[in-house]
Amino acid sequence: MRGGLLALLIAFGGCRSKPAPAGEGRSEVTQRSFEREDERAQMISRQLETRGIDDPRVLAAMLAVPRHRFMPADVADRAYEDRPQPIGHDVTISQPYIVALMTQLAQVEAGETVLEVGTGSGYQAAVLAELGATVFTIERIGALARRAEATLRELGYTKVEVRHGDGYAGWVERAPFDAILLTAAPPSVPEALTDQLAVGGRLVAPVGRDRGWQQLVVIERSREGLVRERVLDVSFVPMLPGTTPE
Repeated sequence: MRGGLLALLIAFGGCRSKPAPAGEGRSEVTQRSFEREDERAQMISRQLETRGIDDPRVLAAMLAVPRHRFMPADVADRAYEDRPQPIGHDVTISQPYIVALMTQLAQVEAGETVLEVGTGSGYQAAVLAELGATVFTIERIGALARRAEATLRELGYTKVEVRHGDGYAGWVERAPFDAILLTAAPPSVPEALTDQLAVGGRLVAPVGRDRGWQQLVVIERSREGLVRERVLDVSFVPMLPGTTPE
């Protein structure tokens, strides 16, 4: 199911930075929508392929998902720029390259089960669903969870389930997961999350205490234990415990 870890020489990433068909999870709305597709095609050719994103399924998923639909109206015109954008509540939607990179590193296959910690806008969850995965995504900010759930429902992503909850606890009743993605940086990877990773599964996360730069890491579970590899330096917002309604 899994290949070797992707080796990258130098790249810049995080919430800011220093083709085959996608899976069965594609929504009918997305399949039939060509809105701003030219911008997505340019995003792929100029931002993703030139920086080592070469999995055709990931590229197809990035082409299929209307990123602008997951963003507030006042920033939606900048949806396909090579940078993060604010979505409210001191949260950003990661730049397209980072979304694609984390998706490629996770090596998600159709039919697998994925946990995302930090739903945010819902965009990353939609990309994972395009690969044919069943996605369970947790958001600590209630207002963001509700908005993401509404957007995903509107676009027809029926294989994504959103929970308002504490990401540090994971989603025990849905475990084990074939892949786990964290979209905010904990000081260290919570043991509760690695415990919910299936054998052969991968956890992709930014890790570090510094609000400036952290390390994007991939942790793979084998029968012998956990294997960890650093990918590159990134800058994400910190992963906070607990929940808030707004």
